[in-house]
Amino acid sequence: MQQLDIPIITKTYELYRALHDLQKGIPKMERYSLWSRVEATALQMLEGFVHAGYLPCEQRAQKLTRLAAEVDMLRMFIRLAVDIKVLPLKKAVPLQERLDEIGRMLGGWIKSLRQR
Repeated sequence: MQQLDIPIITKTYELYRALHDLQKGIPKMERYSLWSRVEATALQMLEGFVHAGYLPCEQRAQKLTRLAAEVDMLRMFIRLAVDIKVLPLKKAVPLQERLDEIGRMLGGWIKSLRQR
């Protein structure tokens, strides 16, 4: 249970809850295409961070590097949602800020592993 207290897991959990709360306002056509990918990517990130917490240090950096790509994909999906007018910019900005914080935390985690 200690592994679930990692701050990046908490932040990713909160991000998914925010994304899920926005689902009601997403047009039905996009809810089952783009938005389902948005939510799935956030869940993959959450799952990946939990798994990474249990890995030995040698394997953890590799897993976290793959998760960095997931963070970038989620950024891209949210930007696309704004561009195609599925998500208003004022709702996307707080999501992007949370993603930026998760990205910084992830970068710090990867850097600390490489310095060992």
